[in-house]
Amino acid sequence: MLRASGLASYGIALAAGLAVFALFRLSPVQAVATLIDGAVGDRFAIARTLLKATPLLLCGLGMTVAWRAGVYNIGGEGQLIAGALAGALAFEAGGAFAGTFTPWLLLVLGAFGGAVWASLAGWMQSYRGVPAVITTILLNFVMVQTLLWLVSGPLQDPSLGVPLSRRLPHDAMLPRLDRQADLHAGFLIGLLLAPVLWVILYRTFWGLDIRFAGSNPDAARANRRPIRLVQLGAMALSGALCGLAGGVEYAGSLGQVGAGISQNWGFLAIPVALLGGLDPLGVVATALVFGGLFAGSEDLLRFTPAGSALVAAFQAVALLAFVASRQGRVKPVEAEG
Repeated sequence: MLRASGLASYGIALAAGLAVFALFRLSPVQAVATLIDGAVGDRFAIARTLLKATPLLLCGLGMTVAWRAGVYNIGGEGQLIAGALAGALAFEAGGAFAGTFTPWLLLVLGAFGGAVWASLAGWMQSYRGVPAVITTILLNFVMVQTLLWLVSGPLQDPSLGVPLSRRLPHDAMLPRLDRQADLHAGFLIGLLLAPVLWVILYRTFWGLDIRFAGSNPDAARANRRPIRLVQLGAMALSGALCGLAGGVEYAGSLGQVGAGISQNWGFLAIPVALLGGLDPLGVVATALVFGGLFAGSEDLLRFTPAGSALVAAFQAVALLAFVASRQGRVKPVEAEG
């Protein structure tokens, strides 16, 4: 259960977010009602919410395991793209194969691609002393440019005049849970992985090492824990989860790779993970909330042309208020002398 202080933080964040609606000259009550209706008003709205929550959930889980280990992964965007490209390259190299196991193979390849890309940054921090917060940001740019080159050249569908890969056939896509609403099995994958990651973090020796390395690396070294290997492994798992998100977007929602394969899901996963308390089960809740915000924002466009920008501002202000309210409880260290 949440403590009273935790509930107060969420209350402050909500109040600050509602103030944004007032600044945009919208009735907070009407805006929230519109958001709720667009997020859970009917089964189509619920499906939109779950679809948008899926990449946020998987990338948020990835951020959680890396940040818990003290490796500040800011490269979820690049790792997601790497996962989608790994699947698309394999599909193209295999002669556009399609079969019962194709979508699951694409997911495995996506996780592998994300893990390899994240491990580059993990290795540089663990063995070369280069902070992952820097390398992951830079690797994002490298992967984005690689994506643009591939979809404009080797991966481009020759029958199209736009930079898009060959479309996956129906048999190569993830099973649909609701064909009319395009809801696929990707969300269930994230929902199942969250408790698995919770068990890893809180019920295994490796999970203890991960949390130990992140909370007090000096003490972990003094206890002769393999900090470098632990952080590298955590980063690889983080990238695998983000790459899996890319595979799910490719084989679940989009069916092809293009410049818009990601809608900044890798970056948005950072506040999702932080607001979830860097806890896998908490990430599930915050991913659903963010997914609902994005789904509901589509209905806000009926009232204001700034619908998408409005939701982004709402999220940013709410997050800042949440962090500020939590930080305000930390007693500042007084300067000596």
